[in-house]
Amino acid sequence: MSQIVGTLTGRSVLITGGGTGVGADLARGFAGQGAAVVIAGRRAEPLEAVAQEAQNIRALQADVTQEADVQALFQAAGPVDIVIANAGAASSAPLTRTSLQDWNAMLAVNLTGVFLTLRQGLTQMSSWGRLISIASTAGLKGYPYVAPYVAGKHGVVGLTRALALEVARKDITVNALCPGFLDTEMTDRSVATIVEKTGMDSEAVRKTLAANNPQGRLIQPAEVTAAALWLCQPGSEGINGQAIPISGGEI
Repeated sequence: MSQIVGTLTGRSVLITGGGTGVGADLARGFAGQGAAVVIAGRRAEPLEAVAQEAQNIRALQADVTQEADVQALFQAAGPVDIVIANAGAASSAPLTRTSLQDWNAMLAVNLTGVFLTLRQGLTQMSSWGRLISIASTAGLKGYPYVAPYVAGKHGVVGLTRALALEVARKDITVNALCPGFLDTEMTDRSVATIVEKTGMDSEAVRKTLAANNPQGRLIQPAEVTAAALWLCQPGSEGINGQAIPISGGEI
């Protein structure tokens, strides 16, 4: 969990995909700064496990690809000041082996889910607010064999920039955080898929992914949390419409 000077006591935050990986670390980080945290996701068990770590974390089930679910989520959460659209998924295949079903599924969670989350979050904001999307370096460059994921994350960056201009005269900012390959369960699943398809050693695969980062390492979830906390602190008011890489210089 990231530590940062300051406090968010009196603020409320909703984090999608909050049961594992970056989402869980974000929940811990914001709760540690005194915010009232609501985490959302499709699976109850991991959400409840994170919620049990702090009294100011509450878990709600929701599928961000479903409009009615997102609307019900915000109604159950109550007014929130900070919305972090973190839910996402990745799959891997050459484009010629990517089915329309796979394409639609990746866009649904990685782009439509962000759209629904940010739209509903903005609708219920009355004054001060922070909208943050967790994108990826895949929103800033291309990677082979993950075309639907790359397309979705590029869409998130475009959505972030467009919405930032709509709210620019309000005390609301909209930004995207773009980490490189993360040391999370999602990367573990990607490694397992590559091992299955190529026969490579898992440690060799992890080193290959880490090599995308000029620092030669995977990004830690706490680094994303620290950036998100900074965007919600005094002094960040002029940061709006940005896609901020957290990638050791890859982008």
